This record gives sequence, structure tokens and C-alpha cells, in this order.
Amino acid sequence: MNYIVFGGSRGVGASVVGGLVAQGHSVWSVSRSGEAADGATGIAWDAISDEAILDLPSEIHGVVYAPGSINLKPFRGLKLDEFHADYEINAMGAVKALQACLPGMKSAGKSSVVLFSTVAVQTGMPFHASIAMAKGAIEGLTRSLAAEWAPQIRVNAIAPSLVNTDLAARLLSTPEKVEASGKRHPLQRVGEPQDIAAAVEFLLSAGSDWMTGQIMAIDGGMGSLRA
Repeated sequence: MNYIVFGGSRGVGASVVGGLVAQGHSVWSVSRSGEAADGATGIAWDAISDEAILDLPSEIHGVVYAPGSINLKPFRGLKLDEFHADYEINAMGAVKALQACLPGMKSAGKSSVVLFSTVAVQTGMPFHASIAMAKGAIEGLTRSLAAEWAPQIRVNAIAPSLVNTDLAARLLSTPEKVEASGKRHPLQRVGEPQDIAAAVEFLLSAGSDWMTGQIMAIDGGMGSLRA
């Protein structure tokens, strides 16, 4: 199978790339650096640019769009440029990626798309206005495209809570911060990249063949339980 992972050089994306390569799939890792893990093919592309994405395969069986941002500020402190930046990388970047991959997904006969939302869309959280707005657009895009592209292409999204990646480094920069963040979750820990990657692999696989238009919460219980 041919899979395209946007944001595949770091964090959750890198974990997804490693898992798919280990399963014997052909994987293209798209990132600003163009770096790729052993066994994957790297493509350099910046989600906030208008450049074409070059060298995609003619058949694409799955697409993962993992780039994102964590911009947590009081609403009064957010500048319009920050709202635009969050929306550009999270929502418009996904649109550009999917438009580029659509011909290959159609050629493959059947394909699966995995996008990323956040627990903060369905669970109101202070200081999340910009990122929740951008990721709310992803949830709308997920359901709209799932309806439009069925039955050939399935589209689902994952809504995680805080995951221990470079993106969250400022929030998890000390053992004390990691412990405190973990205690806010019913399962008493923050997420790890493989927690999310395992769900991505499931949504790409035939095991989820009767799922589309869904927002899957992988959030340590944050969105539905009280610790």
C-alpha cells in the first residue's frame, strides 16, 4: 500500500511513518525539511506555502495530515495574525494536501484519510480560542468530505489531548509539568506518540473499513470523564 504522511518527520507523524514502514508499506513523508525515516521517501513541502507537492505516487491508499500548532493565550491577547496562522497550518494546509492527493486516492480505488482535531473543540477549554477554531474547521471538513467522497474514500479524524511531542515541549518542559498535566487526565498521564499512531494505523487499515465521518477521541478520558 502507498501512504502519504504529512508532518512525518517529527512527533506523531514520525511514529506513524515508522509503524507503516515496519508493516511493509510504501510511505512518503512530507515535511518542511524533507527528512524521512529509514525505509520512507522524503518530500519537502511547507504547509503554509502555495507550492505544488511534487513526486507523489500515482496511487495513494491513505493520507495522514499531522502538522499543527499549540497556541494557548487569553482571547484578549491573541492577534489576528495568530488566528490566521493557526487556521493556515491546521485547516488550509489540510485542504492543500488533500487536493494534491485526491487524484492518487481516486486511482487507488479505495483510500482512507486521517485528519487531526483536538479535545478542545468538543470540550470548552480556556485559552484555546485560536486552535479550537482552526480544529473545529477540521471536524467540519472531515464530515463534509466523508459524505462527498463515500464510498471510495473514507475520512476520519482523531481528537487528542496533550501528547508528549516537540510541539508540546513548552507545556511539558519539566518532569513537574509532565506530572501535573498527566493528573488532569482521568488516566493520569499525558499521551505518547504511539498512543495516537496506533489509532491512525487502525483508521488507515481494513479493520476500520465501515467507519467514515467520525471524530475519534484519544485523550486519556479528558473529553468525556472527570478525574
